[in-house]
Amino acid sequence: MLCFQLSKKELRQRDALIDELELELDTKDDLIRQLQTELDRHRNPPQHPGTTWSTENTAPGQSPPVPDEPQRTKRQAISAEPTALDPAQLTHVTLTNYSKSEVSLRADPNRALLENDFMKHLEQGQIQTIVDCMPPTRLAQGCCVLQEGDNGSLVYVLEEGKVEVTKGGQKLCTMDPGKVFGELAVLYNCTRTATVTDRQGFQTIMMSNGLIKHFQYMEFVRSVPSFQSLPEDILSKVADVLEETHYSEGDYIIRQGATGDTFFIISEGQVKVTQQKSSNENPEFLTTLTSGDWFGEQALKGSFMHLIGGLDDVNSRQNESDELKAKLEAEAGFFSSVSLTDIHVICTLGLGGFSRVELVQLNSDTSRSFALKVLKKRHILDTSQQDHILSERRIMMDAHSPFTVRLYRTFRDSKYLYMLLEACLGGELWTLLRDRWVCVRLEQLQVDFGFAKKVDLGQKTWTFCGTPEYVAPEIILSKGHDVSVDCWSLGILIYELLSGSPPFSGSDPMKTYNIILRGIDMVEFPKKISKSAANLIKRLCRDNPSERVGNQKNRVKDIQKHKWFEGFNWEGLRQATLAPPFTPTVKGPLDTGNFDCFPDDNEATPPDDESGWDLEF
Repeated sequence: MLCFQLSKKELRQRDALIDELELELDTKDDLIRQLQTELDRHRNPPQHPGTTWSTENTAPGQSPPVPDEPQRTKRQAISAEPTALDPAQLTHVTLTNYSKSEVSLRADPNRALLENDFMKHLEQGQIQTIVDCMPPTRLAQGCCVLQEGDNGSLVYVLEEGKVEVTKGGQKLCTMDPGKVFGELAVLYNCTRTATVTDRQGFQTIMMSNGLIKHFQYMEFVRSVPSFQSLPEDILSKVADVLEETHYSEGDYIIRQGATGDTFFIISEGQVKVTQQKSSNENPEFLTTLTSGDWFGEQALKGSFMHLIGGLDDVNSRQNESDELKAKLEAEAGFFSSVSLTDIHVICTLGLGGFSRVELVQLNSDTSRSFALKVLKKRHILDTSQQDHILSERRIMMDAHSPFTVRLYRTFRDSKYLYMLLEACLGGELWTLLRDRWVCVRLEQLQVDFGFAKKVDLGQKTWTFCGTPEYVAPEIILSKGHDVSVDCWSLGILIYELLSGSPPFSGSDPMKTYNIILRGIDMVEFPKKISKSAANLIKRLCRDNPSERVGNQKNRVKDIQKHKWFEGFNWEGLRQATLAPPFTPTVKGPLDTGNFDCFPDDNEATPPDDESGWDLEF
């Protein structure tokens, strides 16, 4: 018999106990850290005048200086859209199956995938489908299967023979039959780092499997009267927390008198319901439940409602004041009349992969300055970044938060795209963190709206994007994801800010992803991360997205109320009345002293592009 269960799980009960014990240790832990800080202060030589430092556990000016360490380069973020797959059409996609030879069967590709560090995290049905869709390939002895530096989109299972792996002409190892290699290629188009179902086939299997299962779960949820009045986005969240459990004939699912903390919906088979009226009598048969029936409704009144309840206000946005609306309308009216000829360049503020940011002023107003981001259209086309650029524009034009850079206006011509932005002359946050904070060794810290995407409530996306160390497990496993991945990334960020390195890191992206899939409970936290901070990080980095703090009933309020943030003035931050830990010196609208110097733009003028893809810009 097969049924779906909705449970708060033994893991949550165990974690609640651990949380309580860990928080009791905070006072002693704080005392130990204070004593350690005092000891460090006496051990280390005096700092240079005017230098201030900050760590997690001490106020600015009290921590030791930054030790000499080799400077690391900024990390490379990754973004890869599904390969031309339309989720709405996936249920109609027919996959090609290939018969397997005697040799293939002896090599046992199923076992090879199950023993692979990445593939073993897939479901058995997905692995079987992948094996069925893998075409046989015979290669001559001595030929090169994969070349270092080539773009790859195939993963291989070696069924017979041997494969020698080399890098830079040096032999690394020899692979025997039953080994899997090239698996990173099915996640996104990558460059091979050492000297194969295809990516689209893999994504089709993963996406269709996820969508079909989610659709089935939604149908089960809709069959429950208690859920029929819920909106689609909440139904989707309920479907996300369903777990599939198999029971054998004769197994007890719930015993009379036991505390009911699990809600069940029967998928397959039958459930016999009995009641024992007294200890001296035999159980009395009441009824038989079959597919589509449910039981254990009392569980919905407990932790389950804390998990998904109270989301009726998700769509209710705080009404903007008339004053703010008038300000935004006046601002939009002003910038709608600005053209490229009204702008003159002062100097360069920064350089990107295919863009340049200039400090500019309007000819009609020298009292303020702006940043003009200039992007090469040809480079955008060559790297297939059109959708990301248009998404960046849409999101930034809608963002009116004081904590994000404003985008006022965009322009385009035959060679470039232009974004007229708010100028933030305090310098790059990356540079500040690199130079001033002892606890930070960040290679990349930025909000990149080029990788952002607006996802409606209850919907998912399959874009593979992010810095490898920050990618959530559901992205790696192509399960489809939503805003809950931001909770995961916040947990990783907090860990790195406090310790100096991320919790999951390998020598290459695939090793990093495999470490991520082991889970946050396998990570040994350094002593410099307090118990309360560790508790928050672990709750943000739950493997199950629906269990992450910040993705439950009270959303971000649950994060803000966590003990680690106790005493923090959130309202002061929101109203910009909170004293910042660092205030950059800016002498005027043309002061670029907080930025590095960049050479003039001497690159060759890019070719024209009149393809018309940028009409929305």
